[in-house]
Amino acid sequence: MAPVPSSTRQWLPYTAAVTAGLLVIAGTFVFVRQRDAGADRPRADCATRLDVNSSTEKAALLVELAERYNSGDRSLDGGGCAQVHVSALNSGQAAETLAAGWSGTGLPEPQVWLPTSSLWTGQLQLLDQAAGRTPQTPGQYPPIANSPLVIAMPQPKGELVRQKGPLGWGQILGLSGRTGWTAFGKPEWGRFTFGKDNPNLSTSGLAATIATYYAAANRSSDLTRSDLADPKVTQFVRRIEANVSHYSDDSVELLRDLAEADLAGGGASTGDMSAIVMQEELVHLYNEGGLSPRQEGQVRGSRPKVPLVAVHPKEGTFNLDHPFVVLPSADERQRAAADDFLKFLTEDAQQASFARLGFRDHKRGASAELLASVGTEPTGGLDYFAPPNPAVVKAMLGGWSTLRKKANILIALDTSGSMEAPIGDSTRFQVAAAAATKGLKLLNSEDRVGLWSFSSETKKRLKSPYQEEVRLGDFDQNRINSRIAGLHVAGETALYATVRAAHRQLLDRYDPDRINAVVVLTDGKNEYPRDNDLARLLADVTLDPDRPVKVFCIAFDGESDFATLDRIAKASSGKAFDARNPAMIDEAFVKLVSSF
Repeated sequence: MAPVPSSTRQWLPYTAAVTAGLLVIAGTFVFVRQRDAGADRPRADCATRLDVNSSTEKAALLVELAERYNSGDRSLDGGGCAQVHVSALNSGQAAETLAAGWSGTGLPEPQVWLPTSSLWTGQLQLLDQAAGRTPQTPGQYPPIANSPLVIAMPQPKGELVRQKGPLGWGQILGLSGRTGWTAFGKPEWGRFTFGKDNPNLSTSGLAATIATYYAAANRSSDLTRSDLADPKVTQFVRRIEANVSHYSDDSVELLRDLAEADLAGGGASTGDMSAIVMQEELVHLYNEGGLSPRQEGQVRGSRPKVPLVAVHPKEGTFNLDHPFVVLPSADERQRAAADDFLKFLTEDAQQASFARLGFRDHKRGASAELLASVGTEPTGGLDYFAPPNPAVVKAMLGGWSTLRKKANILIALDTSGSMEAPIGDSTRFQVAAAAATKGLKLLNSEDRVGLWSFSSETKKRLKSPYQEEVRLGDFDQNRINSRIAGLHVAGETALYATVRAAHRQLLDRYDPDRINAVVVLTDGKNEYPRDNDLARLLADVTLDPDRPVKVFCIAFDGESDFATLDRIAKASSGKAFDARNPAMIDEAFVKLVSSF
């Protein structure tokens, strides 16, 4: 059994379909995991090397399968054999890298590409066409596995929804709104909100957005750009996006937190979230303990006490098809090797390995074990939406930025004296300020944003350890950048007092139609004796499902108390981003801002 990967989407698309803001820092920090298979035991007659680049969520399994292939007795047509080497890169970044001639990753140029979805072969077509090149991925490609998009809910909620009979995307995710579970006879469960990956950073997030548009247009194929502009369609999509709790850069990490809370608290708790839109494969992994905390040497942790149930909307869903793409860079012998490796991957033994991770087979068939784990599918099987034209996907992403749920964000920036410490030719503060400036470019112009600085009382801040620099209101990036540039660095780190006060202000100015969040950027730990009670702070910021205010933290230096920041974030159902390696701060900011 292949080990469960640490993350399904460490870093994703910077393609023509990505918003202009993301392009500002495209390619600066790209998480790459390379794993070679079979290099230590080559057969003497294996003169053909086949380089395969896989999407990250199945890379560990592909390494195992490549080793199995390399150690076997397979022969190619015409004689000889091949050695397969596997590297990994997120699908969207791989598409961009292929369009750029495959440079800058440090990975071998592939002859076979295994993205998560054919959506990326379409986006690569657009990139090649824009550059005046012959498209590298002009056709349709056979899948090696499949995973449909589902709405995952804790079992009691999912079973109740199923009892209502076939329901659509809008009925499940968009119609309940503030009335919440009252519409299902459970007012004590509160509001209905759900989690979703940002479609600019996640294949499943992109697929969820496509599925929503299909449901809105009442189509299962041939979605057009005119459909996207239909007021009824945009209203439908906006209504669904309004119920998003917050966006995620990686639903795997969200599920890890959920599993930890389930095992610690005696049952699943999604905080203010009633559901998560994600790949069916991840529901299986979660239910089997693959995303639970585990002891050293364990492949899987304990199964959660309350499993998730996969709910299938009646209009249909989108399938992630994991295509096997042979690229033009393959020579004749490599094409023969690719053909043989594809045959190998679709044989029963290898398909069983995919099934154990929660994938459906290459013909979309689900194993009995998978259905027992995630819940039975509708009578007659699932209906699937056809992939839209790549140009429609690009237009969809462009329109999503205006339809997504807007945010109410208060940024607290550490200005303690330790921020003067050097990082290369800059100070910690300069690095943090530069990252904040870049990250702010990714926010929506309709977001509301405020800025505080904090340290402790200083000569320039006599009465309080924190100070309002820009009042929470309409987003004025130039003003915020100007205030950051003029901040004075001095004092100690009044972390707890600042988080508590900022959280209280967001509660006082809570907007039920927005994502309400405190963002804390710090290089240290609490150094403020007047407020040193962590237990009280955790109680103060604990999520109120009726008025959720989440705390997001970035720890960007080795002296940062990341463990405490993580506890604070989790108490509020937010997230802490570890950028203690200063080179990771830009990436952390992109992931952070993608939550809004």
